[in-house]
Order: sequence, then structure tokens, then C-alpha cells
Amino acid sequence: MSAKDLMEYDNWIVVGDVENNEKYASKILAKFSANGYNVSGVNPRANVKDAYKSIKEVPYHIDAVDLCINPKSGIELVKEADELGIKHILIQPGAESEEILSYCKEHGIEAVEGCALVELG
Repeated sequence: MSAKDLMEYDNWIVVGDVENNEKYASKILAKFSANGYNVSGVNPRANVKDAYKSIKEVPYHIDAVDLCINPKSGIELVKEADELGIKHILIQPGAESEEILSYCKEHGIEAVEGCALVELG
């Protein structure tokens, strides 16, 4: 599966600093939204109403996760996604780690390294 293939899914979350318009996570969230996807932001350090602190708080079925966060925090969010049965993760450049990729492989999660901004045009 490629990053382009993941764009077939409708229900997404973007994990990262989605509240800061200067950060890629925020730009990715806006691009998904502008392209008609059902998408929400998740930031474990969220301080405003525009993002959830946990994947478990998202009130709809999630097809795929866009991981745009430090890999040390990212592994915990990947485990949380796994608990919820989410099996598709797009890993942005800089968010990848051997630990995340190994975990995904061991747990049957389709982990694809790529850039949502590129795929969404």
C-alpha cells in the first residue's frame, strides 16, 4: 500500500501540533478538511477546543491516522490506535522510528511513510 492508496479512506485524524498554524500538522489538517475528508486533530498537549487530547476522544470511526509527531510520543499514539482497531497509519517525514515501524508490522497495522500534503496536492 502506498500513501496515495491511503487517501481512499474518508475518516482521518491528524496527530501533532494541529493548533499551531506554522506547523505541518496544522497545514495537513487544513488540507484534509479542504479536500472534503472527515478529519480531526489530536494533540496530547492540546489546550484549546480545536483538538482532542486522545484518539479515544474522537467521536467517529477512524479509518486512518496521519502521524505528524515526535516518534517518542508517536509510539504511544500508535498503541492507542491499535487498541481501537485502527489499521492504517501515514507516517510523515520525521515522525518515523524503527520502534513504530516494528510495532506496526507486529500488530498488523499498515504503516506507510509519506507526506499527506504531497498526496492531497
